[in-house]
Amino acid sequence: MNNRLEIYCKNFNEYIDVEGGESLLSLGRRLAGRLGFEPVCAHVNNKNEALAFKIYNPKQVEFLPITSPSGTRVYVRSLCMILYRAATTVCPGAGIRIEHSISNGYYCRLDGAEVTDALIDSLRAEMRSLVERDLPMVREERLTADVIEIFKRQGLYDKVRLLETVNALYTTFYTLDGICDSYYGPLAPSTGYLKVFDLLKYKEGFLLLGFDPRDTSATPVPVAQEKMYKAFTDYLAFNHIIGVSDVGGLNKVVEQRKAPELIYLAEALHEKAISRISDEITRRYREGGARVVLVAGPSSSGKTTTTKRIGVQLMTNLLKPQLISLDNYFIDRELTPRDESGDYDYESLYALDLEQFNADLNAIIRGEEVELPYYNFELGRRQYRGDRVKLDEGSILLIEGIHGLNPELTAGIAERMKFRIYVSALTTISIDDHNWVPTTDNRLLRRIIRDAKYRAMPPEETIRRWASVRRGEEKWIFPYQENADAMFNSSLLFELAVMKDQGEELLRNVPGNVPEYAEAYRLRKFLSYFQSIPSHSIPSTSVLREFLGGSSFKY
Repeated sequence: MNNRLEIYCKNFNEYIDVEGGESLLSLGRRLAGRLGFEPVCAHVNNKNEALAFKIYNPKQVEFLPITSPSGTRVYVRSLCMILYRAATTVCPGAGIRIEHSISNGYYCRLDGAEVTDALIDSLRAEMRSLVERDLPMVREERLTADVIEIFKRQGLYDKVRLLETVNALYTTFYTLDGICDSYYGPLAPSTGYLKVFDLLKYKEGFLLLGFDPRDTSATPVPVAQEKMYKAFTDYLAFNHIIGVSDVGGLNKVVEQRKAPELIYLAEALHEKAISRISDEITRRYREGGARVVLVAGPSSSGKTTTTKRIGVQLMTNLLKPQLISLDNYFIDRELTPRDESGDYDYESLYALDLEQFNADLNAIIRGEEVELPYYNFELGRRQYRGDRVKLDEGSILLIEGIHGLNPELTAGIAERMKFRIYVSALTTISIDDHNWVPTTDNRLLRRIIRDAKYRAMPPEETIRRWASVRRGEEKWIFPYQENADAMFNSSLLFELAVMKDQGEELLRNVPGNVPEYAEAYRLRKFLSYFQSIPSHSIPSTSVLREFLGGSSFKY
C-alpha cells in the first residue's frame, strides 16, 4: 500500500479513508458490519467492477448485494464458471452450452454426453465441492493471441471464433482451479460466494438454478413453459441449419460479406411463421370462432409490426382485419395507478378502462358501429376524433397491447371468439457457449433506440424507467404467456449487429455522473463484440423498422 486517500461511499453517503492499492474486497470486509450484507461486486464511478479492483485514486464506490441487477449477473456468471469447471471433471471432453433463461433457470445442454439423473447428481456434487473449497476465481489479462491459444487447448472454439473477430489487443479471462474461461462482466472473488444453486433435468438438457429473488436462501421453483421452450428450440434449429449460433459466427458472416443472405433468410423465417399463424386464425374463423385476435407481449417485443403483418396475411386469406390498440383505452393520466417508486404505472392492467373496452368490444361483435377512442399522450387524456369501426362480413378484429393474454381483459367475451398470440424477442444467438444474450438486453436496446427517435427521450431516462417496466412485465404479462394459442419470436439473428451503430452512439451520450451510466457502459461493452451491419440492408416491413425507422407501415 502506498498512500492514504479518500473514497466517497454511496452506501453511507460519506467519505471513507482507504490505503492506496487496497482492494474493494478488503474495504468491503472492513465495512461489513455497517453494510448489512455481503457485497459481491461494486459500482466504481458508476461502472461495475469485481471486488478484486484496487483503489489508487479517489473514487465513488457503491457496494452491491446479489439482489441488485449487477450483483445478480455476477452471481449467475460465477455459477456458470463453476458449472463449466465441474463438467470438465465429471464428463471430460463434453461441451457445455448455456443457451437461454427459461422456467426460472438457465437451460443447459451437453454435447458428447447423455444427460441422465446420475450425471446431474455428479455435476451437482462436484459444484458443491468447488463451493465448499472456496477457490479463487482469478481475473487475468493477456494478449488476445495468447488467450486464443489457451482456449484452443481447452477446445473452446466458440470463444476462439469470437476473439478472432473482435480485434482486441488484450483479452480478460478468469482462471478457476486450473481451467480458464471468459465472461463478459466481473465474477465473484471465490466459489464460496455461490452457496445457493441447483441442477434439475429438463427436456434434453438441464436447468441451472440460482437463488430465488424473493428468498435468497433458496432456489426458485421451476414453472412450466412448454410453448416458450418450443419457440426457442425452433429458432435454435434454424440457427443450426444456417451455421450461425454465436456472435463469432455472425461476425465471420459479416467479414465474408454474406450478411444480406442471412438477412433474407431470417426475414423469410419471420414471414413464414406469420403466415402459419394467420392460416390458423383463418381456419378457426371459418369454423365459427376467432372473431377477436389478441396480440400481446412485453415492451419492445415488436407487437405493433407483428400485428400489421398478420393483418396483411389475413387479407391474402380474404379476411378484412380491423386494428385496435389497447393504448387508446388508457384512463386519464391523473387516474393512472402508481408503482412502488411513485411513477405512473402504465404497465398495470388497471391503467386501462376495462369497462369501456369490454362495452365497445361486445358492441362491435354484435355488429354495431363504434367510435374508438384515441389517447393523447402529450395531454394524458383520452379523446374522440371520429375513428369508427364496424365488422362487416369477413371482418376480424386485431387487438394489440401488452395485456392481451390476461383473461381479465376480455372477461366478457366468449373463449371461442378469441385467438391469442404472444410476441417476444427470444434471442437465440449467444456470445459464446457459456454466455447467452439475455432477451431483456435485446428489448432494452430496441426501446432505447425507439425512445430516442420517436419520443425525444434520452437513453438514461429509458434505462431509469426500465426497472419499473420489468416489474410490470413480471406481474402483468409473463404469468399469462402460456395462455397463447400461438407464439411468435420477433428476434432476428442479425439484429444486434444492425442496432450496434445507433445503440453505441446513444449510449456514449449517457453522462458519467448518473447511476444509469453503469447500465449504459455494460450495454456498450456488450455491443462491442458485434461487427456492424448497415441498417439500409433491412426490408421496410421488418419488425426492426419499428425501432430503427424507415418502416413501410404507419404507426
